[in-house]
Amino acid sequence: MFWLYDLIYPKERYIWAQIRILHETDKAVLVEHGMKIWVPKSRIYGIRLRKNTFEVYVKESTVG
Repeated sequence: MFWLYDLIYPKERYIWAQIRILHETDKAVLVEHGMKIWVPKSRIYGIRLRKNTFEVYVKESTVG
């Protein structure tokens, strides 16, 4: 069913993003995904290694 609420407040999507880890601290990870950005560890919901490439499970708006 289609709701007006979904138009006003769309659900945030989670994606597996292929990244390259450049640096890590206690609270964040510097990654390269088209550009260099710091991703807080609290926003990373999963990490996996797939075909020699790291992927993180994050909100779509976090990495682009």
